[in-house]
Amino acid sequence: MKRRKFPLLLLMPLILLTLLVLGSVIICGVQSLGVIPSLGLTKPTLRYFSDLAQGNTAASSGSLLSSAGLSLYIAFASSLLSVLAGVLLCWAVTLCKKAGGILRQLLTVPIMLPHLVAALFTVFLFSQSGVFARLLYALGLLPSQEAFPSLLYDQNSVGIILAYLWKGIPFVCYFVLPSMSGIEPALYEAAYSMGAAKWKTFFQITLPICLPAVLGAFFILLSYNFGAYELPFLLGATSPKALPVQAYIEYTHPDLLHRPYAMAMNTVMLLISLVFAFGWKWADSLISKRWGGSPQ
Repeated sequence: MKRRKFPLLLLMPLILLTLLVLGSVIICGVQSLGVIPSLGLTKPTLRYFSDLAQGNTAASSGSLLSSAGLSLYIAFASSLLSVLAGVLLCWAVTLCKKAGGILRQLLTVPIMLPHLVAALFTVFLFSQSGVFARLLYALGLLPSQEAFPSLLYDQNSVGIILAYLWKGIPFVCYFVLPSMSGIEPALYEAAYSMGAAKWKTFFQITLPICLPAVLGAFFILLSYNFGAYELPFLLGATSPKALPVQAYIEYTHPDLLHRPYAMAMNTVMLLISLVFAFGWKWADSLISKRWGGSPQ
């Protein structure tokens, strides 16, 4: 009897955490419909979603669609660029066996540092008074430091994407490198013996084998970058604001009747994140059917 209870006791932290998350999601969904009895709101309504879609709230700096569109743009651009650069860097690490160990150690540094540090590094390097602007001006390539392109606090969100790349590329390497390093050398030797170039073996051997790990890294980064708050808040433009930043503004509004607007935004972010999760599963199933093996 005690042996049967022991696995259940080990699972209790996971069960409690799952119940906490599910309870929070349910409360968020209920409050997004305007049901907060403590504030005198008892009738469910979709008015808050409608107001957000039209930008009819006092605290909003744009509509829900513009904020969601900006967050999706940042998430897709930063995740895709991180995956492309990370996969190529992994390939370089596997080819450079002598320096591979040092590179792997260096890749762990950005992963351990918080996003606040990434924001500080981005400002330090890419602002108009930063290192690159001063260097280009000192080399005579710019007439003044102010001629350096404005990469921070702009509507193109270049600064946010750069900061995500600083964290995302090492994460992709950390995720993909074990899979890429574990490929049997005999596969490459067979390809080389048949006259295949290195770039051809990359696309026909390396990439198909590592594709499940690549997709996993992409969708994890996509979900995180879409819902992250720190970098869009620190490096983002005044208008429109990213969806997590706008949700925080609504949540901290002095008028507590704005709380359903924040919960409506959180509900939208949750639904979009679920779409990402199902997209990952769908893409993984396609890979399994195309190249064989079981979905991960």
